[in-house]
Amino acid sequence: MIPVKNIYYMLAYVFQILNEDGFKNVAVEQFDNVAELCAAILVKGVSLQLKRGLAREYIPGTEALAGIRGRMDITESIKTRTMIRKRMVCTYDEFSVNTYMNRIIKTTMGQLLHADISKSKKKEIRRLLVFFSEVQELEIHSINWKQQYSRNNQMYRLMISICYLVLKGLLQTTADGSIRLMQFVDEHRMCDLYEKFIREYYRQEFPEIKTGGSWISWQLDDGFGDMLPMMKTDIMLSYQERILIIDAKYYEYTTQSQYDKCTVHSANLYQIFSYVKNKEYELKDDPHEVSGMLLYAGTDEEIQPDQKYRMSGNRISVRTLDLNQDFSMIREQLDGIVREYFGEAAEFSKR
Repeated sequence: MIPVKNIYYMLAYVFQILNEDGFKNVAVEQFDNVAELCAAILVKGVSLQLKRGLAREYIPGTEALAGIRGRMDITESIKTRTMIRKRMVCTYDEFSVNTYMNRIIKTTMGQLLHADISKSKKKEIRRLLVFFSEVQELEIHSINWKQQYSRNNQMYRLMISICYLVLKGLLQTTADGSIRLMQFVDEHRMCDLYEKFIREYYRQEFPEIKTGGSWISWQLDDGFGDMLPMMKTDIMLSYQERILIIDAKYYEYTTQSQYDKCTVHSANLYQIFSYVKNKEYELKDDPHEVSGMLLYAGTDEEIQPDQKYRMSGNRISVRTLDLNQDFSMIREQLDGIVREYFGEAAEFSKR
């Protein structure tokens, strides 16, 4: 089980806004569970946004009115016979706080009132919901999470991401159709957070190393690649002629067992090997050294992968990152990877 405080640190790397002054109080709070943490971040985010004003946008509306507003819809007025009642159907745009992102936030806060969080936090949520009186809630299973963000609404990016974590990762429908909160974020959501955390950690702490995800092309003899899957790495670290491809894995079990023997997940190993060999061939005309790593999040299993291999001239390693420890030790593990693969790059001053 990952300590809740470590989840906050992981989120802080993914969402830099959490490092700003407004969230300092959240950083020092103690949380009993992830729902409490999410509620605290959302409460603080909404409170800060209210000082700036809730986002508004023009919302289209259609209504039968006694007066004229916007554009008259003659066809609809005749069809519905509103003119008999001395009304006209009008379509108009209203500058409203009932935006889609505000609706997501209100829906999430409403669900958190039924979660295992403190009474004081629920009281704060109810206080904030007063400012959402004109905002309608959404059906949680049909929310469109693909929203557009800009530099001016990064607070909304954080809040919507927390809402996603709550509604998709913490909420679960029971057999009788009711909604309850799980004790922990599910594997799929944590895998996404785990991957983004590692990528952002290296991007921010080692600016001299080029960090990001990267597409790798299949190195084909005849150029024919119909129906081949795309190769997209989780994390690729590059410094001078050295490249380390990291595939971040968050599983309930880090190994597979067959005939009483624990081995690395076959598909994972095949995948990282394909990444490395295709990337190496892509750079065949340039000085290079390509390595690969499967970086599993630690589990409660007795056996944790920590192996190094030499495969067809490349280093392939399988490691475990223990997230159930003080965050300073997590830093040390991640920094140790840079020291091992990039040597002097680890001596650069961290940001």
